[in-house]
Amino acid sequence: MIADLDLSDFDYHLPPELIAQHPAERRDASRLLRLDAASTLHDLQFTDLPSLLRAGDLLVFNNTRVIKARLRGQKATGGQIEVLVERILDPHHVLAHVRASKSPKPGTRLILADGAFDAQVLGREDELFKLHFPEPVLALLDQYGSVPLPPYITHAPDNEDESRYQTVYAQKPGAVAAPTAGLHFDQAMLDRLKAQGVDQAFVTLHVGAGTFQPVRVTHIRDHVMHAERYVVSAETLQKVHETRARGGRVVAVGTTSVRSLEAAAAEGDGIHTTEGDTRLFITPGYSFAFVDALITNFHLPQSTLLMLVSALAGTGPIRQAYEHAVQSRYRFFSYGDAMFIEAAQNPSALTP
Repeated sequence: MIADLDLSDFDYHLPPELIAQHPAERRDASRLLRLDAASTLHDLQFTDLPSLLRAGDLLVFNNTRVIKARLRGQKATGGQIEVLVERILDPHHVLAHVRASKSPKPGTRLILADGAFDAQVLGREDELFKLHFPEPVLALLDQYGSVPLPPYITHAPDNEDESRYQTVYAQKPGAVAAPTAGLHFDQAMLDRLKAQGVDQAFVTLHVGAGTFQPVRVTHIRDHVMHAERYVVSAETLQKVHETRARGGRVVAVGTTSVRSLEAAAAEGDGIHTTEGDTRLFITPGYSFAFVDALITNFHLPQSTLLMLVSALAGTGPIRQAYEHAVQSRYRFFSYGDAMFIEAAQNPSALTP
């Protein structure tokens, strides 16, 4: 059941200079704002994370890998185009956003990467175009594509972005946006937490460009959630159940891990490997099946991700946390600082 709330309930003022344009010098050098279960705020550093976790907790990471999904080129008629691969269907076919002065029709030839290769438009599925690539898609993207930085990052992608807009544990290629909460973890932090007795598990959700799409309706119950492909293995689900049975907490690293786990609970049996497309829309009033806490970055105003964190901590506490973060000059969005959010103890905090 989607909450009967207005989009204005999830708005806040963000000075543009607080949008991080580059990553911190080190992955773990960001700040960390803790919003605890009593809705109290604590200003910390990300290096303080081990003190917030205890032996027996479970961290769940999204191991998707960002692909070089953006290509530029032209139509045979000479018109400039930009292709953003949204989903790889098989080695030679993709669904993609195509920006052009006129939408290309089936049969149109797209000349990409300064003529390095052509792609053919086969048809359209809603706002996406089905394209045929002459050689394996991943190889062509790796050679000719560029890192699909979010629209609010204004510089052209460079070598730093190729390494830093990717988690150190990325394995499964397919995302067009990074699961940014994971960008704060370096291998030393992962090893330290493991030595501390904090268990680790992985899900895969290929983040799509829809994650940056604004909500365009006044009443959030009218919003149609974008679909994203996910896989949650039986092994990960077993770890979740074992963690909760021993009194540990399931701590999702990123909203994509939350969506994956909760989709597995809602769309599967919670035991066997669950995969498919999910349109799960988590808003205040949602009852979490698996997630007890969340590590996440700061999200765009009026976004579905801001609604998700409000469902976990409460709309009021999240609003206060974001006001505090703006006043305290935290860095926002993909390359910005992080939050550690514990599920709210006070149910009344879940409404505006």
